[in-house]
Amino acid sequence: RERRARFVGKNGACNVAHKNIREQGRFLQDVFTTLVDLKWPHTLLIFTMSFLCSWLLFGMVWWLIAFAHGDLDHSTRLQRDPAEGAAGAAAAFVPCVTSIHSFTSAFLFSIEVQVTIGFGGRMVTEECPAAILVLIVQNIVGLVINAIMLGCIFMKTSQAHRRAETLIFSKHAVIALREGRLCFMLRVGDLRKSMIISATIRMQVVKKTASLEGEVVPLNQIDIQMENPVGGNSIFLVSPLIIYHVIDKNSPLYDISPVNLHHHEDLEIIVILEGVVETTGITTQARTSYLADEILWGQRFVPIVAEEDGRYSVDYSKFGNTVKVPTPSCTARQLEEDKSIM
Repeated sequence: RERRARFVGKNGACNVAHKNIREQGRFLQDVFTTLVDLKWPHTLLIFTMSFLCSWLLFGMVWWLIAFAHGDLDHSTRLQRDPAEGAAGAAAAFVPCVTSIHSFTSAFLFSIEVQVTIGFGGRMVTEECPAAILVLIVQNIVGLVINAIMLGCIFMKTSQAHRRAETLIFSKHAVIALREGRLCFMLRVGDLRKSMIISATIRMQVVKKTASLEGEVVPLNQIDIQMENPVGGNSIFLVSPLIIYHVIDKNSPLYDISPVNLHHHEDLEIIVILEGVVETTGITTQARTSYLADEILWGQRFVPIVAEEDGRYSVDYSKFGNTVKVPTPSCTARQLEEDKSIM
């Protein structure tokens, strides 16, 4: 049979496509999260367009204020007849904004107001209270846009999944004896020196099931109990650890043997590691999955931690290496039955 599509990729990406979402307006109710979730080209486009649109909008407002006050006509007369301008200095015409002759100059003044770039050629006078009010409004709008867009870019550059890229899992999982019991084992490690605080790990089996009433659940998620060297789900991830699950009567792997393991095309084991990044305090999550053909029966991981010059050295070149070990070619159920008979 054709192998089932992964629910979770090896890199942790969820292989789920959302279609026919009718309530699209819900995304607009949380604009900030929507902006953070967008891809970088879309975010940069929105970042640029938000500033350009605000500059153009207020540039039009400044041009209308100058047009309504007659600043454009007076500036045109001064440009056409400099002598008239010198003679008319006594008339003391005061514009709303100095040195605005066209929409281009109004647009440039709009940029100067919003990004606080002032070259001294254009300024608001006391002649028009409306111009002072627009100046205040544009400054507030500019601060809001800066806060939202810069906060969005900061969140995108410090997203938790970036830290998860340095949390690694072994490419294959193994099933072998440990303490006389069949165990499902995998190795997890952290490439950075900064720790993951309060790290927890859990595993789930995802497979297609059917209830007694005939209801088909295409992606039934079943939690499986796991153990680690420090007990419980919390792990101290200073060096790579081997996480294992004891295959007992409560395990979904209880009736799997090396003969029928690769016939379980619907079997997928998902591993989820969560913790708090020590340097930023942001919660991160790393995920991976193992299909039936990625589970090696009768093998175990080679040691990669050794003591050298008073320190413990980790050789990551052997992180996923395994060696064959004597392992019964039977299910965990059969192994327990044989022990009970003996």
